[in-house]
This record gives sequence, structure tokens and C-alpha cells, in this order.
Amino acid sequence: MDKTWASAAEAVADIPDGATVAVGGFGLCGIPHDLIHALLACGTGGLRVVSNNCGVDDGGLGILLAARRIARMTSSYVGENKEFARQYLEGELEVELVPQGTLAERLRAGGAGIPAFYTPAGVGTVVAEGGLPWRYSADGTVEVASPVRETRHFDGAEYVLEESVTTDFALVRAAVGDTHGNLVFHSSARNFNPLVAVAGRITVAEVEELVPAGALDPDHVHLPGVFVQRVVAVADPGLKRIEKRTTALATNRAGD
Repeated sequence: MDKTWASAAEAVADIPDGATVAVGGFGLCGIPHDLIHALLACGTGGLRVVSNNCGVDDGGLGILLAARRIARMTSSYVGENKEFARQYLEGELEVELVPQGTLAERLRAGGAGIPAFYTPAGVGTVVAEGGLPWRYSADGTVEVASPVRETRHFDGAEYVLEESVTTDFALVRAAVGDTHGNLVFHSSARNFNPLVAVAGRITVAEVEELVPAGALDPDHVHLPGVFVQRVVAVADPGLKRIEKRTTALATNRAGD
């Protein structure tokens, strides 16, 4: 039952070239920082990654992208990464853009063993009608486009069929985890990490605080250990990057 591994490097060492990998996080919040860096060090390439976004140019999944380790991205938001845009537009990267809620449900459904579902999101757009560029050629023409999706009417409304997502591996980060793989997430890190975790056939979790089995109150567990196969303690829990640092001007209420 003890699922702990000695290091992030050992935990991802068997991820092969061309593997499908779901990666947790929301922006740079809750990203599996140690596991991403370990995967980079392994030299693994041709990865087909499913994640809400692809990090930034020099952080998160962006470091794998810059090293040309990612062949395909399935994401809902890619606006913070210039290298992502360049590779996509120049035909170096295949990209499937998915509405954010649909991506979340595709992951959740995959983990629940549901092969497909109908959703109203995307009806009447290229999401349903097909033709969204997935890959460009070097000359700028569309080499691979999204297919036409099946639609059906339920109670007078139209819905589009979306297939669920499962992956060979999943990489997630949790605030607290025990040796049996039970996980607790903090705030926004809970947005995609649990969904990603259930979609992976082999899920690797890096945890900021590793506790013994039985230390967590079952009522406080966000993800049961049955969905997690490997647990690694984060090397430096305090190492976190802010995607966009902003400050607010102080106001002197007494002088108003």
C-alpha cells in the first residue's frame, strides 16, 4: 500500500516517448513543478499532453515545449505562451483547443469509465461543425483539421458529442498527501488536478506535505488514493511562481 517513491526522477523514468500525459494545474497554480522538470531531464519526447494550458515560455509545461518534447497539446487556454503560438502557427505542434468546461468533463468522464457525453458547449461553432486547425503545414495551409462532431436534440435543444479523455500517465500536485495516495488540494489547485488524476492509467502525485497513512481525516480527502499509483514529496515546497504579479494602489481613506 505504500506508494511513495524516492524522487521525481524515478517516478517518471518509465514514461516513454510518444506517451499521452495529462498534467494538472490552472495557469501556474498547482502545476507539478518537480515532475515536469524531472520529465525534461529524462529526455522523453513526442509527448501528447492534455492540460488546461501549456504554462508560460519559461515555466510549467512551457519548458518541455521549448525543448521540443511535446508533439501535441489538448488545451483550453494557450494565451500566455508565445513559443506555443509560434510552434502551432509554423506547423511544429498539433493543437486541439477545447472549451474549458468540456475539457474538464472529458477528463472526469474518462476517469469514470464513460466513453462519451453530449454537451451544449460548442454547438453552432467550428467545435461541432469541424474545420478547426489542429496542425498547420510549413506554408501556412491547414494540414490537419478537427472533424465534424455528431449532434443530437434533447428536449428541443441541440447538443454535441464529446469523447472522454484517458491517458497513459497523469502528473498532479497536491498540498498534502499520505503514503497511500490520498490527496488534499489547496484552493485553485483543485480545479484540474483531481480531474487529471482520475484520467491517468498511472497517476504520479507530487505533494508539498507527505504524511503517514491514517493522518488525514477521510472527510477532508479530495481525491482517494485508489486513483493514485505513485507519490513523491516535493523537494522545495516553498518554490512557487506567480504567473502575473500585480499590485493595487493604496488609498488614503481618511483624506477622501
